[in-house]
Amino acid sequence: MAQAWKRKGAKGRLKNGYLAGETFRRLKKNKIATASLFVLLFLVFLSIFADWIAPYSYFEQNLRDLLQGPSKAHWLGTDQYGRDILSRLIYGTRISLSVGVVAVGLALLLGGILGAAAGYYGKRVDNMIMRCMDIMLSIPSVLLALAIVATFGTSLLNLMIATGVSTIPGYARLIRAEILSNKDQEYVEAARAVGAGDFEIITKHILPNCMAPILVQATFGVATAILTVAGLSFVGLGLQPPIPEWGSMLSEARSYIRDYAYMLISPAAAIALTVFCLNALGDGLRDALDPKLKD
Repeated sequence: MAQAWKRKGAKGRLKNGYLAGETFRRLKKNKIATASLFVLLFLVFLSIFADWIAPYSYFEQNLRDLLQGPSKAHWLGTDQYGRDILSRLIYGTRISLSVGVVAVGLALLLGGILGAAAGYYGKRVDNMIMRCMDIMLSIPSVLLALAIVATFGTSLLNLMIATGVSTIPGYARLIRAEILSNKDQEYVEAARAVGAGDFEIITKHILPNCMAPILVQATFGVATAILTVAGLSFVGLGLQPPIPEWGSMLSEARSYIRDYAYMLISPAAAIALTVFCLNALGDGLRDALDPKLKD
């Protein structure tokens, strides 16, 4: 029996490895998505090793270099406190990406639990959960995030929670739809016939076959979360100075836009590039994971 389980596990790993390799092979045909993937990997590298890559500290002030334009010493110039903009931009990459990923992870976890329960059990459970999701959907996600941050404070944790909670309904509805379309399939009936429980059926049989749309939606969700966090910081409800965050850098730069436009261009370009790459990668993954488009 143990050897049979080992052979089954080995076959599963080989199958997963083949599917991952096949998906990457098809993704490489989309040049924009491939380039976006490498740009995002570079941004992840910057965020991990920001302490060693950034030429200056993000909070180090130099009053002799206030509002200096781009130069050899400061490639992207300095802000109103003499802080190096490039260094703050690099550290801001860590903040924006971490908030986006954690927020999507939280929304996917809670939305996945609610959506799976609603889709699998149906009837009263489905009706109760979906009506709650409809109530949340009636409130704009940015407004809901604003309310949460304004109530509980502007810490990094609260920002992640606010951004994640505001997007739970979308993931719940997506996973519910996938569960509904798969729960009556033959492989589910076979698993139920051999005595598999509800939790095992959902986590080991149904959800693995629904990962393609969930993965694509999560990629788009990270981009949306980054924009939401930037918007909260821009209106003063994000992370407070001197913590570098792209939205707060934009907020600080708007007072100097006429004479020192370089202060605004850098964080705006970082947000635009990251969101574009995430959306392009999501489009590429959607095509690569679509079985109808397999060559």
